[in-house]
Amino acid sequence: MTEKVIPIRVEQSAPVVDPAWDGRPPRDVRARPLRDLRISVTDRCNFRCVYCMPREVFGADYAFLPHAAILSFEEIARVARIFVGLGVRKIRLTGGEPLVRKDVHKLIALLAPLGTDLTLTTNGSALARLAPSLKDAGLQRITVSLDSLDDATFRRMNDADVPVERVLKGIEAAAAAGLAPLKINMVVKRGTNDHQIVDMARHWRGTGHVVRFIEYMDVGSTNGWRMDDVVPSADVVRRIDEQFPLEPAEASHPGEVAERWRYRDGGGEIGVISSVTQAFCRDCNRMRLSTEGALFTCLFATEGHDLKSLLRGGASDEAIRDRIAAVWSRREDGYSEIRTAETARLRKVEMSYIGG
Repeated sequence: MTEKVIPIRVEQSAPVVDPAWDGRPPRDVRARPLRDLRISVTDRCNFRCVYCMPREVFGADYAFLPHAAILSFEEIARVARIFVGLGVRKIRLTGGEPLVRKDVHKLIALLAPLGTDLTLTTNGSALARLAPSLKDAGLQRITVSLDSLDDATFRRMNDADVPVERVLKGIEAAAAAGLAPLKINMVVKRGTNDHQIVDMARHWRGTGHVVRFIEYMDVGSTNGWRMDDVVPSADVVRRIDEQFPLEPAEASHPGEVAERWRYRDGGGEIGVISSVTQAFCRDCNRMRLSTEGALFTCLFATEGHDLKSLLRGGASDEAIRDRIAAVWSRREDGYSEIRTAETARLRKVEMSYIGG
């Protein structure tokens, strides 16, 4: 049997009484506001990307969460509504791969009336079929993970023998459905796909879509991360700038994770996400809700906070609100600012469990 990766979560050994929310927008220990909620709708994925769900761990006999253990669409919508009442203005659906969850468009239809910026991150393999229904349900924008345009490299990285053409057709379908401008995320790993950085920039330049180059990160405990595999974002920008001159662009909003660069000739823009070499913890305003209802205050968290017991134990909206506000008020995360070889070996929650 493949060894099961146990999701990291704080079990409540006794009832916890949280202080009543004081009505002010919650801020954490470092005065960071709560503005962004990322919701993992499934821990399953049809890819086995080497930096997220390596096949030697997440094999054919890996025991994923049973359906009864994961939050229902109605439970997710209830939590999201409470988060919006606390000041959240952006909701992103993640996984695993969110489009493998049956009827996910029904969840989108429940979330759309909340009035947030509603987005979804996907590997794109099912987009050609599902893009129209996602748009019709109320999804506003979409982000597609695409680590290479070279089919052989792409198949090696997704380790599921999915051709790159399927994702490219999905991107076309999403754009045609109105889920644009798209963001296209490329995780850059030295010696694997870093020789294709300029090719990726060239392909999407002038299309209106924004490619974001992400430093390979030590998420979870199973991807074998090494600092030597990281291509610093500064190197990414330098390589592209040598071919297509760039200039810095202002951030779109406070807490934006990507540093923006635009082509000097007006050909669009790129982004770089530098969690390893240029920590952006000081502006992080994101909370994560796991597939089975635990709150995580950092992508690199070593513990979480149970919410499902309140949801399924008859708690009022006010009690759930107070729990969320209390968890955020105690938050002091800054992992990327303190990362070392030692912290990289900590047992952290897997990205496939709480999304990217």
